[in-house]
Amino acid sequence: MFFGYISNIKQEMPLYPAALQTGLNFLRKADLANLALGRHEIEQDRIYASIAEYETEPKNKRRPEAHKKYIDIQYVCSGAEMIGVAPLEQVREVDEDCLAERDVIFYRQIPGETDLTLLPGMFAIFFPWDVHRPNCSLGDKTGRVRKVVVKIAVDAI
Repeated sequence: MFFGYISNIKQEMPLYPAALQTGLNFLRKADLANLALGRHEIEQDRIYASIAEYETEPKNKRRPEAHKKYIDIQYVCSGAEMIGVAPLEQVREVDEDCLAERDVIFYRQIPGETDLTLLPGMFAIFFPWDVHRPNCSLGDKTGRVRKVVVKIAVDAI
């Protein structure tokens, strides 16, 4: 997992593989505040972005998840959210396996979970070996978030 600020991405860009650079450049150059909600093709199914707006939820109502075929770049345009993170190797109990249909597997708990706060302009990159629990509220208050998730096929790296 990596996280950072899109404002620093020009300096960091050479450190990332080309496919991640493509996804990060989309975040840097697109008019994210005005793009329609839903899916936006970048490189067909290899790299695409999904734009969503939602209310965050208490952490205990969100399920930890992981993906096998895609890497996530999660970028907060507005609002703020907390994402729980842990290595996949620490997770034992599957709640629901939807890998074949939707490339997502949900877990019951994440032992040793670390909380990452994403504010506007911040991104986090989650690999298949990272379990993450997105869309969580900061503290007791829910909040409105506009977020872009860029999906990058693992085989594009």
